[in-house]
Amino acid sequence: MFLPVTLELLTGFLETINIFILTLLFSIPLGLVVCFGSMSGFKPLRWLTRGFVWVIRGTPLMLQLIIIFYGPGLLFDLPAMSRFNATILAFSINYAAYFAEIYRGGFESIPKGQTEAAQVLGYSKFQTFYIIRLPQMFKIVLPSITNELITLVKDTSLSFVIAIPEMFTVAKQIAAADSSIMALLVAGVFYYIFNIIVAWFMEYVEKRMDYY
Repeated sequence: MFLPVTLELLTGFLETINIFILTLLFSIPLGLVVCFGSMSGFKPLRWLTRGFVWVIRGTPLMLQLIIIFYGPGLLFDLPAMSRFNATILAFSINYAAYFAEIYRGGFESIPKGQTEAAQVLGYSKFQTFYIIRLPQMFKIVLPSITNELITLVKDTSLSFVIAIPEMFTVAKQIAAADSSIMALLVAGVFYYIFNIIVAWFMEYVEKRMDYY
């Protein structure tokens, strides 16, 4: 029983990995863009991006999935995008908002003396940002990013709300068909192992960046 269930869950697990990787590819740089906007000296842009962050962080990811997938068709009579694309879009926007706040906290925790010292040494603003501020920010926020990555692994299960066949959805279908919770237990083991791998990798990255 255990082996057949595990093999069936592998297809859903691959979909979970796809959602996880693509969300990171889009949300990490998008979060940086939103962070720049929220720190901008141009007030309309700053309030717009901060408002975006508050709305996204203040509403459930499940609701955002439903709105992005069903909203265009219901509100504007537009053709719906594919379920997978809607999932990636919703997850990327959601996590970009969280990453933006993490980045902002990282930048604000860097002593201003670092920037002043760089100016004295003749660094341009561009060089100061990419050589001094950006690497330090990433080092500061790595523990917080690790927490978000672990949460993302578990949040991928929310895509069931628009019928994405990720691991949790497949596990529920198997459990309903077999009248057994074995598939759900196996899925839990998959999530746990995936999170251990993510945590180990991020710990490795933290050690590599521990240059002080």
